[in-house]
Amino acid sequence: MDIRGNNIVVNYDDKIVLKGVSMEVNKGEIVTVIGPNGSGKSTLIKAICRSIKIGDGEIILDGKNIDNIPTKEIAKKLAVLPQVKSVSNDLLVESLASYGRFPHLGFGKRLSKADRDIVEWAMEKTGTLALRDRNIMTLSGGERQRAWIAMALAQKTDILVLDEPTTYLDISYQMEVLELVKELNETLGISIVMVLHDLNQAIRYSDRIYVLKDGEVFDHGDPCEVINRDLLKDVFNIEADIYEDYKNNCPYIIPNKIER
Repeated sequence: MDIRGNNIVVNYDDKIVLKGVSMEVNKGEIVTVIGPNGSGKSTLIKAICRSIKIGDGEIILDGKNIDNIPTKEIAKKLAVLPQVKSVSNDLLVESLASYGRFPHLGFGKRLSKADRDIVEWAMEKTGTLALRDRNIMTLSGGERQRAWIAMALAQKTDILVLDEPTTYLDISYQMEVLELVKELNETLGISIVMVLHDLNQAIRYSDRIYVLKDGEVFDHGDPCEVINRDLLKDVFNIEADIYEDYKNNCPYIIPNKIER
């Protein structure tokens, strides 16, 4: 299953946030959107999930215009983990994970044994089984993020969308979450779309990246081919040295100074 955005335009009042952006995610890929603050990264993610209304263009999910797909059917194909998440303070991890089965339930129906088995599987895959009876608010940042990913995984979709999944996490939890995302991609074939701020993490964990600047695609493609000194200067306004990370077979950026 793939998803494609064609010439997406998004307006907030009289401000054009996305100016005809096109993007595609092929089956089994990890695609990351990067760019400076205000470039339209999260807006693009929300647009392709139909979380916000687009002013022009189209979103194609599995060969169909997303506007013509019922919301419940979209949730069976595409799971979204937003940047801002809110649940009841006393919610247990297992209950949160079970929310992922709601798109598959009929009106007024309860979880079947098959649904509960899927929730169990999702917690096992995300390493949250031992946390199942813990209150979500008592977890560490990394544990909490894994619990949310368990919920998304329980939807049993082919595409997982993550908006800044490492925000507010320290470096060990950031790696924990991104290694989990990579494992889900490699072992289950789930396509991943995510927004990241850390350029080195985006390079290391992505098959392709989209670089946004001022609501437009500045460049896209294999991170090894896209990331260069000129791009870092033109998009992020920094001078940087680029080295080869031989262990992960990708470039590694060390910023030197802000370009004035």
